[in-house]
Amino acid sequence: MTEPTILHATFTAQPGQGDRVAALLHDFAEVVRAEEGTVVFDASRLADDPDRFFVYEVYRDDEAFRAHLAAPAGVPFNAELQTLIVEPSSQLTFLQRV
Repeated sequence: MTEPTILHATFTAQPGQGDRVAALLHDFAEVVRAEEGTVVFDASRLADDPDRFFVYEVYRDDEAFRAHLAAPAGVPFNAELQTLIVEPSSQLTFLQRV
């Protein structure tokens, strides 16, 4: 059985951009959840720091994750996100189930 690809992404909105990032992420999440290989795409704001975002992602397998990366919606999302966050890009951490 193939293992799922699991990761989380974190990033911080620039001052005054938290609500705009949240709206962008909300719309993108709807698209990603509809992708055939997506198991979980859960986007959240930190309760004690609403400019910090946490996205938990699970894809059926590496092939589904690669398809997600190649999907057309990701290019405009990432381009706009980069202009709204403090970091140069989302900080990705890959996980393994235990």
